Formats: sequence, structure tokens, C-alpha cells
Amino acid sequence: MDGPLPEDAFDLEEILAGLKRWVGISSPTTDPEGVNRMMDEAERAMEQIGARIDRHPGRDGFGDALIARMPWGEGPGILILCHLDTVHAPGAFERDLSFRREGERAYGPGILDMKGGTFLAQHAMGKIAESEGSTPLPVSFMFVPDEEVGSPSTRGLIEAEAKRNRFVLVPEPAQPGADVITGRWAFQRFVVRARGRPAHAGAALALGRSAIREIAEQIVAIEELSEPERNMTFSAGIVSGGKFVNVVPWICETHVLAISEDPGDFDRVRKRMTGLQARNEGITLEVEPGPVRPLFIPSPESLKLYDHARALARAIGFDPEPGIVGGGSDGNFTGALGVPTLDGLGADGAGFHTQDEHVLIDSLIPRARLLSGLLRTLR
Repeated sequence: MDGPLPEDAFDLEEILAGLKRWVGISSPTTDPEGVNRMMDEAERAMEQIGARIDRHPGRDGFGDALIARMPWGEGPGILILCHLDTVHAPGAFERDLSFRREGERAYGPGILDMKGGTFLAQHAMGKIAESEGSTPLPVSFMFVPDEEVGSPSTRGLIEAEAKRNRFVLVPEPAQPGADVITGRWAFQRFVVRARGRPAHAGAALALGRSAIREIAEQIVAIEELSEPERNMTFSAGIVSGGKFVNVVPWICETHVLAISEDPGDFDRVRKRMTGLQARNEGITLEVEPGPVRPLFIPSPESLKLYDHARALARAIGFDPEPGIVGGGSDGNFTGALGVPTLDGLGADGAGFHTQDEHVLIDSLIPRARLLSGLLRTLR
């Protein structure tokens, strides 16, 4: 085993057919039944290539987690860390995000983030198992159900599994300026909740205290805390409040995502958010910290792993540049633990989290070959 599998070991139409099947299963994080249908598909695929399955029932309203271990070797090996949940609402596939192929692009919900890379990793493992029977190191796959909301129910499981292994490979999508991802910024989530006073909006407006108005003002103030030149940003992504248009809304909340690149800014972000005060009389403001993704700073061992991957990629015919990015992943957890982690090994493409989500078809076989090379040569 001296490098990637040859190009003719992979069939592009076979890969596209598999991607079509996977993205055809709607699996938004908020739909545990849909996520579990996707877990069923992944379980069948891994069993077909000989893996032993360890399925963990979902908790806290999320789908199941799945660990699949290839049937050879013992001791620290390689963990392929994947997630099968998406941000696309139920029914998106049938409505406006059906799989389609246009020129050198293939579209579909979650095809880039990250069903595409997950499928390529599983497919590459299957080709190795079929042709060679094993790899130098033990290999495990972990499929996560709640990555898109910060992996609140699976972080402990992810970290425990990572500590059992020598390397972690994450087939998240490549990003502009980071053909392979060697680090990620820190993520913190917060729920900001305002409580006011109800009143009839027509007959007694002055008696009420609007929680919606408070949250509207808070959002402006929170987002103005951003210092983009320092890569420290705050953004509100969810707002909910009010029941009837003729009632002054007494409850409203917003969910805030804060991102920071510098270790010192992590605490600064938390202090700014937890120090928020109500801006209007008669309002009570609460700030509830949520899931955290720690800062993933490239370690010497992770950079050595990148150098190894780059040499393999050059043999295939492309030269991936490393990068540290603002998008979070479960690689934040494993990288922060100090386990050598290489992220962004999935397909090239663009538009993840949007209706334009697509992979570049000509990246599929090279990326599958790179994953095969890592599995065949890491020791």
C-alpha cells in the first residue's frame, strides 16, 4: 500500500448514483426521524463493506449516532468523522432542491455539506476492503446527527472516540482558500430572551412592554459588537416572538452565533454576551449560553498530517493549500483535544446551506482517491 488507489478503481457514474440516493433522503437536524432514515442508509452501506455497527439511540430530540468499525486491527487507528444532518427544511428535496446534474456540477440538499464527502469516504473504504481486505491501521467511521446545531448531544461521544484513535479525518467540504482545512475558529451560541408585559395593542398599548422591540434593538447592538478585522463576529440567525398582532408581545428570543479566531477573544465574546442589559423599561433580559466549538489551532502533528496528504494529492494531480476557516465542524473538538486532525477532505463545490448547494463533479474521484491514499498509507 504505497499511495492512492488508481483512478480506474472508481466509477464516476457509480459515485453520482450513490450521491443521488443519499441526498434523496431528507435529514434536517430538527427531523430525527429523517436523520435516522439517513443513518439506516449509512448503516446498510457500512455493513455491506464488512463494518461492525454500534448504534447509539438519539437523545434530547436528536437522531441516533452511528459508529462503524472495520473488522481488522486493534488499538489506535483512524477515525473518519462525518455528519448526516443538514440545514435544509423537510420537503426541500421534493420542492426545490432535487438532485440534478448540470454540466460539471451536481446539486442537492446536503450534497456538499457533507453527504458528498461522507459518501466518498465510505466508498473509498469499500473499494479498499474489496481489493485489499484491510488497511495498515484500524478504521472507524462516526456518523453524527446534530452537527449543524453544534453537536450538543454527541460532543462527549465524539471526543471519547477521537481519544481512542491516532488520526481524525473529516470529509467536510473544502473551502475557498483552504483546499484542506488545518484549523477552525471558535464558535459560541447564545439564546437572548426578553420578557415584557402583555396588553391589548389597540385599547391599552401604553400599558404593554414589547419583548419584540427589545430583541430588535438588542440584535442591532449585538451585531455591532463585531470586529471583522479581528475575525470576531456576532450574528443573529433565529428570531421568534409574539402570538397575536393585537397583543403586545411579552416574550421574544433570538439565537446568536459568535465566532472568534483569537484565544483571548473567546472569553471576551462570552463576557460581552452575558453582560447584555435590557434597553427598555419594564423588560427582563436573559442570556443563555449554548453549545460551544472550541478553537482548533493547527498542531505540529496536524500540519505533518497535512504534509502527508499534500504529497498524496500531488501524486494524484492536484496541490491542496492548507487554511484555517471560520466555518465550524466536529473537527473543532478533535483538533482542540490535540488529536492530529485533517478537515475539509470532502468534495469541492460551493453554496452549502443554500439552494445553490453543489459539488464539482471533476473533484469527486480525485478526492475519493486522496481519502483512499490516507487510509492506505497512514501508520
